[in-house]
Amino acid sequence: MPATAQTTSALSLAFQPIASLSSPTPGRQWSSFPHPSLPIVAVCGIDKAVRIYSLVNFQLLAVIGGGHERSIRSCAWKPKSKELILATGSFDATVGIWKSDINDGDEKLLQSSTEVAGDDEDDRWRFAVLLDGHESEVKSVAWSSNGSMLATCSRDKSIWIWEDLEDGDDNFETVAVLQEHAADVKCLAWHPNEDCLASGSYDDTIRLWREDADDWGQVACLKGHEGTVWSIDWENLDKTRGNQSLIGGDVSEIANDQISSMHPRLVSASDDKTVRIWKRISDKQSPQNTSSIPSIIRPTEADEVWIEETTLPPVHDLSIYSVSWSKHTGHIATTGADGRIAIYEEKQMSGDVDMHNLKEGTSWNSQWEVIRIIEAAHGEYEINHVVWADICEAATSGATQEVLLSTGDDGLVKVWRM
Repeated sequence: MPATAQTTSALSLAFQPIASLSSPTPGRQWSSFPHPSLPIVAVCGIDKAVRIYSLVNFQLLAVIGGGHERSIRSCAWKPKSKELILATGSFDATVGIWKSDINDGDEKLLQSSTEVAGDDEDDRWRFAVLLDGHESEVKSVAWSSNGSMLATCSRDKSIWIWEDLEDGDDNFETVAVLQEHAADVKCLAWHPNEDCLASGSYDDTIRLWREDADDWGQVACLKGHEGTVWSIDWENLDKTRGNQSLIGGDVSEIANDQISSMHPRLVSASDDKTVRIWKRISDKQSPQNTSSIPSIIRPTEADEVWIEETTLPPVHDLSIYSVSWSKHTGHIATTGADGRIAIYEEKQMSGDVDMHNLKEGTSWNSQWEVIRIIEAAHGEYEINHVVWADICEAATSGATQEVLLSTGDDGLVKVWRM
């Protein structure tokens, strides 16, 4: 249900900033991307550079630039890599691949030094590859879960999928160019465990893509939004379903094999001021083909059936630019043009949980509630991006805690702790 004004005031008190990552160069910051396993975050903005910050002491570690002619709109860390590899997407229509001689076990990144980044740190990065092919600004870049493929999307309405050949010569191969969207493609997100790509567009749709017999193609088109889909994110099943809060009932008996058989859901945020959750229906529940349906429009074996599960309680007054689904708690964070941050929590309704129904993809029998609202989180400025991240409380102990990073037009990245 929508939060009332009284509720909003109370909720705002429980979520406070603990640090701000500021850029020496003033101006809008677009987005922040935490490394999947190291306590560092990459921040990109309007000055053609990416800044790397420590999530131990929130100090600037390095500034990397010189590879793009215009602002960097998006970046992404390659997962499961022994060396630090960062992809960047720019308004100059190109994609950059940056590599560092700092490996994933380098303790330098965990040291709580208070020194500001210098030339030595910057020199440890090299501009390895320039990928071109897009005809207009690159909106988003995303690595697949195993790091073998990079997806990029653009204002030119296309999605490119590149394979990192990992041949020692920094070679990438184009494996697909997907052009089914009717307008700008704004965002990308890979399935957490499979080679399945989701994309959101100015055409108001979300599309799902998979490879079938060495050919990439669309397997689903999700319609429901009445405005640009600005942001999408996947659920992490083995974390969120196991940690779900309860209004009644008990979901603690969900076995690992039952969770693994379930499909992760997808959340989307839009210019229509709504946040929607989508789920895939299992093959057993998919509508059966009948002779009355012309064969040319019957689903193929590769098609997937997705439905809108719910629309979250309305909070935002203007466009919602970003959504992030916590991999630990299952909380969903949203933000946008109204400068407001909202946190949602899913709660199981009263009654026993039917494990058979959960495996088959039927209703989870839950409801989403607004548990935190932060008004004017960046003052009078719009917020372009939110993302959950892990911070290290101390380099020696290795203890981590989840925080929320918000990136705004004021040039700041704020670190919020619940």
